[in-house]
Amino acid sequence: MATKILSEAGLSVALVEAGGDWDPAKEEDRTQLRFPWESPRRGASTQIRPFGDFDAAIGGWEMPDEPYTRKNGTQFDWFRSRMVGGRTNHWGRISLRFGPDDFKRKSIDGLGDDWPIGYEEVKPYYDKVDKLIGVFGSKEGIHNEPDGLFLPPPKPRLHEMFLMKGAKKMELPIIPSRLSILTKPINKDRGVCFFCRQCNRGCQVYGDFSSSTCLVKPAMKSGQVDLFTHCMVRKVTTNDQGLATGVSYVDKRDMKEYKLKGRTVVLGASACESARILLNSKSKTHPNGLGNSSGMVGRYLHDSTGASRSGIIPDLMGRQRYNEDGVGGMHVYTPWWLDNKKLDFARGYHIEYGGGMNMPSYGFGFSMDVVRKHILDQFGKPSPNGGYGEGLKKDIRAYYGSTVSMSGRGESVPQYDNYCEIDPTVVDKFGIPVLRFHYKWTENEVKQAKHMQDTFEELLHQVGAIPLGTKPGADTQYGLAAPGRIIHEVGTTRMGNDPTTSVLNSNCQAHDCKNLFVVDAGPFVSQADKNPTWTILALAWRTSDFIINEMKSKNI
Repeated sequence: MATKILSEAGLSVALVEAGGDWDPAKEEDRTQLRFPWESPRRGASTQIRPFGDFDAAIGGWEMPDEPYTRKNGTQFDWFRSRMVGGRTNHWGRISLRFGPDDFKRKSIDGLGDDWPIGYEEVKPYYDKVDKLIGVFGSKEGIHNEPDGLFLPPPKPRLHEMFLMKGAKKMELPIIPSRLSILTKPINKDRGVCFFCRQCNRGCQVYGDFSSSTCLVKPAMKSGQVDLFTHCMVRKVTTNDQGLATGVSYVDKRDMKEYKLKGRTVVLGASACESARILLNSKSKTHPNGLGNSSGMVGRYLHDSTGASRSGIIPDLMGRQRYNEDGVGGMHVYTPWWLDNKKLDFARGYHIEYGGGMNMPSYGFGFSMDVVRKHILDQFGKPSPNGGYGEGLKKDIRAYYGSTVSMSGRGESVPQYDNYCEIDPTVVDKFGIPVLRFHYKWTENEVKQAKHMQDTFEELLHQVGAIPLGTKPGADTQYGLAAPGRIIHEVGTTRMGNDPTTSVLNSNCQAHDCKNLFVVDAGPFVSQADKNPTWTILALAWRTSDFIINEMKSKNI
């Protein structure tokens, strides 16, 4: 976003990317509409494509040339995506605004800190993002789930209608999703969704949002942007006055180090990568790392919580076949609906739903020993396990389209002791010191996961579904995903009014270095029960406008 806004204002921008260029409209990059047999692994995952061979994201939690470490037996799994557009190439396009309460959580429950800005200051930029990128949804008038400038939402699919019917019995709200996928044209450069349900592969008509196709590609047309690919940034360089002068990077192709000079440096490398760059940017003026006089760079790292459950709806067994693909994500979802003051955990969560008859991919039909007991013959007896050929195919076809899944995505409470720092002994292939993580969930997050599982169990019952597997219990923290697994990490360069307890001011400008800015999720004071992308984009646009005005005033 910063590249687009700054370049269109007439500024010259050097965009430095650790991976390669990527365009889903090019045949060599396209994975959309490819069949499983077009992959040598039939679409199975690989280390650098952990969501499947056709997934758009090139990267993963474990990358052979870019290790990271963990401290004191704690766990944090760090997902990187090395390509232009990064992780926006494969995400679920869930585009939710933070609400008024999300910026002022300490005032509500006494935990964490309030943001130095509120919803009303960000709202104009949410509106701008809605208009520029496009998001579908419905106006619901929910106080902390603000409405946007929506395109028409798609209708619910059959499994979603079953879920809605069951949810109504337990007074659980389910409303149309809010996804950044075009259901109507908004400009001449992007096509409209043609409902192939493969947004995670990257859209060849640019019908969904990724920063590569919707922001970087248009910005390149300005002639003001130089794109540097396959370049790993080592550090931000500074002068004797402590001001940023540019960046030092290693070109992966020749393994040589180069420098770029600039009047202003803007980091948008992702929350943890930006923290890594700052911590590695030591100098006489910034002995603890750039922007780190407070010691807060890397601190208050936090990710969304996540827990899931699935089941089979017997009424959907052997259902009629037809194309119900829809968009590449859920058509409906559940926003947070309860009052935490009446519960034993502090923050809420939303629920995402899955199911339906999308194209079977690698792994479909596995675990038939679990499923077969629910496939009954004309005498009400389950199919025997084992088998092959026609009988096996018949049983697999019987349950195709009958499964539903639900996943909670919740807000965790930021903790000072959840952090990333530089490992003193480990470097990556490029000689750059790597991050070391220290992270533990608190009782708040564990209790929240328990509530998710109780809700899922009740909803499956009300739908008439048969739960698959055993309900997760205390021994597994109620199925709570490991920190980092939801890929919503935020908070490593938090904003605030006090330079002793924050890294950035309310404009995402470093307290210690006036020509350094951060425009990823690092500035977040707290995560909400919502995906962070729309707030990252809104804040980046707001910060870009601030940079433009400061440059015009010759303050930077």
